[in-house]
Amino acid sequence: MEYNKEVKNRLKRIEGQIKGVLGMMEQGKDCKSVVSQLSAARNAIDRAIAVIVSTNLEHCLRENMEKGESTDHLVKEAIELLVKSR
Repeated sequence: MEYNKEVKNRLKRIEGQIKGVLGMMEQGKDCKSVVSQLSAARNAIDRAIAVIVSTNLEHCLRENMEKGESTDHLVKEAIELLVKSR
């Protein structure tokens, strides 16, 4: 599967957030601020996972439907991926 620009841009922003947290730590920022930024990065990662899984699911569903194959297992796999990522 090829990942689109949206997903890659999301991950680049997350990378920037993590680098920002490291900078905050080096500057000796308070715990509350660091944890707050880490929490924001975690939320962004969760959203990126959801976008990746949903995009992949859409791709796989279309592919299987074109072939006349069942799609039930694809939805189940996608749900399991989302649950495991939590």
